[in-house]
Amino acid sequence: MSFILHGVGVSEGIAIGHAHLASSATLNVPHYLLPKNQIDAELTRLQNAFATVRQELETLQASTTQGPAQAEFNAFLELHHMILDDPTLAQAAMENIAQVQCNAEWAITQQMEVLIAQFEEIEDAYLRERKTDVIQVVERVLKVLLGHPGYTPPPLKQDGASILVAHDLSPADVMQYKQHQFAAFLIDMGGPTSHTAIVARSLNIPSIVAMQHAQQLIYENDTLIADGNHGIVIVNPDKYILAEYRLKQNQLALEKRKLSRIKSVTSATLDGTQVELLANIELPQEIGQARESGAMGVGLFRSEFLFLNRDNLPGEEEQFEAYSTVVQGMRGLPVIIRTFDLGADKNLKNTYRIAANPALGLRAIRMSLAEPAMFLTQLRAILRASSHGCARILIPMLSSSWEINQTLQMLEVAKQSLRDEKKPFDENIKIGSMIEIPAAALALDLFMKKLDFLSIGTNDLIQYTLAIDRVDETVAHLFDPLHPAVLWLLARIIQVAGKANVPVSICGEMAGDSKYTRLLLGMGLRQFSMYPAQLLTVKREILGSHIPSITRLTQKILRTHDSEKIHNLLLKLNS
Repeated sequence: MSFILHGVGVSEGIAIGHAHLASSATLNVPHYLLPKNQIDAELTRLQNAFATVRQELETLQASTTQGPAQAEFNAFLELHHMILDDPTLAQAAMENIAQVQCNAEWAITQQMEVLIAQFEEIEDAYLRERKTDVIQVVERVLKVLLGHPGYTPPPLKQDGASILVAHDLSPADVMQYKQHQFAAFLIDMGGPTSHTAIVARSLNIPSIVAMQHAQQLIYENDTLIADGNHGIVIVNPDKYILAEYRLKQNQLALEKRKLSRIKSVTSATLDGTQVELLANIELPQEIGQARESGAMGVGLFRSEFLFLNRDNLPGEEEQFEAYSTVVQGMRGLPVIIRTFDLGADKNLKNTYRIAANPALGLRAIRMSLAEPAMFLTQLRAILRASSHGCARILIPMLSSSWEINQTLQMLEVAKQSLRDEKKPFDENIKIGSMIEIPAAALALDLFMKKLDFLSIGTNDLIQYTLAIDRVDETVAHLFDPLHPAVLWLLARIIQVAGKANVPVSICGEMAGDSKYTRLLLGMGLRQFSMYPAQLLTVKREILGSHIPSITRLTQKILRTHDSEKIHNLLLKLNS
């Protein structure tokens, strides 16, 4: 039977292939009683399952490629090893089998529920969230017990690729799945700016999130069409629909080849207005993609992704090596390094207490100022890297003059310590602020007087303006970059900064979405930063734009308060 599912398209493209379900084993756990003469065999079965999972983790650890991200993956796997060896899981489950005479799957699931209940009572929000790791370990054990162990995908079909269908992706899943050539990702959870969505875009793989119930409705090996452009999945399409989408695939491939021709073309509008296109990266290995795309520098280096999911803080030398690799790799082009945006959904293991509402709690610059030793170490590392090229510092989530003053004082302390040690750095290194809180957008004078440049983080700016958790799939449909309040804030930031001659860019997801390119140009934006895979599509829009024409229509959009009219005017702007 053919049917259509809807979600939120987060990475454009069309994929046709067969479904591979990374199903949640805990959803269908059998429960049955055993005769006494089978108890010993059931205990052995559970012990063997634990041994198999240990071997899986060791194999996964051994297969991890060398690089800056290896430490975070190793720390994650070591934590899962610890959970496997914890008697409160394995030993208690075996006691359940012996006492209740139940099957191993039911015994370990029941013990998992006990542990989750205990974690829920922990006041520390970070420790409370470690229940997720327990669930992931139990999932692995259950998959062995149920006869489909491990995370290794099946071989690609002869007549098509594999499309991953998952409820959600853990760090271990992402690590494993990135090594396989999946044609698309379909995820029940997440929103358009969740980390899963951002990673999918960086890989340039068609992806749809917030599918809700795809995992329950799609069967293994079902033929799927994943349309990331429109956020739809067609399950078991007929031959006519398949033919239509294969034609669309070929057209998209042809468009991609055409785009490659403008790689070396100067990024300027039809009326000669120059527009700077920069790349967002998360790891040093991505600088090759940035250069290959024709980026004029790195507009956002998300430094925290180097060090997530590890037990210890990165030292100065480790950070210096990572930053200097990027700075040297960009060969004199600017590299804007954002200081740790830790907190919320990104944190270091066993290090910080995260608030009950993490998006509003101790995160980003608030955390850095609360941990001056950590902040000083990072500032010294960035400063040292600045001696190898054009490095700049970007501070996330600034909202007040006090935070700006404290940040600048810390920067001066870092500079003086390097002077005392006679270590070279750029004395005139530029420092800028993310504008991602409405309070910052409304008080720009505070920032422009003391800082060198501004970078608008549209992901958080929209989240805070509309009071929407951007990683919550239940409200993902409310995340609206075209909300009149959001557009007014964006236009105001760009206009005020432009009048003061302070450079301003957008490094959030709006910058890489070509349907907003002309709108942002009409507001006066002249610097965009996005994932390398998005750069040529945005450049094509710029090359076909005429600033005087789009400015008039943009002003009309900014005077409109009706969402439907705004969308219609945007279509006209892009026609």
